[in-house]
Amino acid sequence: MMLFKLAIKNIRKSIKDYAIYFFTLILGVAIFYVFNAIESQTVLLNVTKNTLAIIDLMIDMLSGVSVFVSFILGFLIIYASRFLIKRRNKEFGIYLTLGMSKGKISKILLLETLIIGAISLVIGLIIGIFASQFMSVLVANSFEADLTHFTFVFSMKAVMKTIIYFGIMYLLVMIFNVLSINRSKLIDLFASSKKSEEVKMKNPLLCILVFIIAIIFLGYAYYKVTRGIESLTTTESIFIPIILGCISTFLIFWSLSGLILRIVMCFKNIYYKGLNSFVLRQISSKVNTMVFSMTVICLMLFVTICVLSSSLSIKNSMTSNLKSLVPVDIELSKIRNISDEDTYETDYHKMLQIDSNRTIEESLSLVDFDVNKYFKDMTTVYTYSDTYFGFDDTAGTALEKLKKEYPYYIFEASEEIMTLSDYNKVARLYGNKEYTLKDNEYLIIADYESMVKMRNIALKTKPVINLFGHTLYPKYDECQRGFVRISSNHINTGIIIVPDNVVDDKYLRSEIMLANYKASDKNEKQDIENTFLSIENNSNSNKININASTKISIYEASVGLGAMVTFIGLYLGIIFLISSAAILALKELSESTDNKIRYDILRKIGADEQQINHALLKQIAIFFTVPLILAIIHSVFGLQFCKTILITFGNEEMTKSITMTAIFLIIIYGGYFMITYYCSKNIIKNK
Repeated sequence: MMLFKLAIKNIRKSIKDYAIYFFTLILGVAIFYVFNAIESQTVLLNVTKNTLAIIDLMIDMLSGVSVFVSFILGFLIIYASRFLIKRRNKEFGIYLTLGMSKGKISKILLLETLIIGAISLVIGLIIGIFASQFMSVLVANSFEADLTHFTFVFSMKAVMKTIIYFGIMYLLVMIFNVLSINRSKLIDLFASSKKSEEVKMKNPLLCILVFIIAIIFLGYAYYKVTRGIESLTTTESIFIPIILGCISTFLIFWSLSGLILRIVMCFKNIYYKGLNSFVLRQISSKVNTMVFSMTVICLMLFVTICVLSSSLSIKNSMTSNLKSLVPVDIELSKIRNISDEDTYETDYHKMLQIDSNRTIEESLSLVDFDVNKYFKDMTTVYTYSDTYFGFDDTAGTALEKLKKEYPYYIFEASEEIMTLSDYNKVARLYGNKEYTLKDNEYLIIADYESMVKMRNIALKTKPVINLFGHTLYPKYDECQRGFVRISSNHINTGIIIVPDNVVDDKYLRSEIMLANYKASDKNEKQDIENTFLSIENNSNSNKININASTKISIYEASVGLGAMVTFIGLYLGIIFLISSAAILALKELSESTDNKIRYDILRKIGADEQQINHALLKQIAIFFTVPLILAIIHSVFGLQFCKTILITFGNEEMTKSITMTAIFLIIIYGGYFMITYYCSKNIIKNK
């Protein structure tokens, strides 16, 4: 009972000093619960079967991510407990001097950890339960579900999962604390506050040389992920700029730790102003002793910015793309004119050949689906191709250059060809631009960004093509933006548009039917779609081969994928951000504890409390800002790389997502900064 009272008294006495520890634990518990409670929230959503399947996949992925997150939080909690132990070494030394055994001290620590853990769990779960109600609204909006029956959601499964995961983490902390106390010696406990990490002065010329090398490495890495991205054609090549970026970041912090103080000392009016000399020596000492930690923190902040910005951008871009890239309710397509030479001796291939001689409407009539009953605005177009006419035939004199720049692209792949009148029918239906051609002209329609770039290089050479016995010249020296097939993103790698008299029916390869449903609202459209999907139950369904894409299915898949990426990105991004800020905060608090004597000396030589507090604020601000600035610089180029990789999804909303990421940084990172300042001020206060 006495040990329990002592543990309670210690917690009350130290509550202000340990605010960062409590804040991190509570925040970790709340976020862990919020993201693991999504499963209970989505059960109440009124969504379609396809959306429900995507939600189930998201929940499974979030469960896997939670395991990874638990390792990060576990490391963070153990790291934080090191600060608590170090902060109280003198107290434990007094206990030993008064005759208390190490076993009893360990029991006190066990009780304190249990109490702190229980309080953090309770408060964190309460905050998490209420915060999850806002997450319920976010989930419903992300999946565009009906919110009319919204109710308060409590997930017992998420509560139990949170208790188990954090219970294991606290158990590890208890074991760590007991081992730490058992291995400590009385003299070390009393002398720990007088010990400081050894700081070796670095050769300034060596630091300058290392800094220049780091900048060169970093510049090359930046180039590879922006202007030189086309050369990153394999997984191994992508790792080169990543590894160079990590090494460069470490070398920059290593070299700056030896240069900061020497550079500022050259500007005597700055160095000797106020307490700047004290602040700069403190910063130089800290950076010197935690080069690796600063590197990890900087890279974690970089990952946070890129993950949050990219995941939010995918969600917004995919949603905005749907309005322009899916202008009709349904697209049906099928292969036409399969010859005997292209058919294998199997029942399936024989079925394909027989069905390829029917139109889409004829095939659907076999399964009792009347297109005239359910569809309107029907537009049927055809595409043609020749096995011997590929991209290399449209590349002109730029072919060799393109092969060098894009060594893994198959230039012999057959091109898709469409008549001008057919394309204009589609453009008219979609509300896109229509074109005209002379009898000896052609143009290329594309919207897939990397292919547009390749084709524009070729078109600049004005390549003349020979197609179906006709010689054609390009009307434009660049691709025209457009598409035929509906999709959630830009997938048109290129369609050759030619005059109607150029094509020959023997080169007919596919038929495409585009249409809208004869329906006035969403429910009626869903009924028509269900009717269409039910044709697979018809006894003749194995006699036809039609590919279908619908606005409803594309919309559900896009919204679901966008939401899934967003939630996983938010989960990882916020945890990484908390970890980065908490490590910096705990390191600063530990330094404030060690440097309390130095601040007392400043008071003795005449520095007042306002000067000391200002010096402390300046010191913490620089400490938090340095890794963030380098992370932001990395992110400028990293986001360019992300935009290129995610170009298929579009990047229309990147500015909005970067703004949202900045808000997260200000709230969480800035919150840790302010708490660190006030806690440090309390530690060094002249009591």
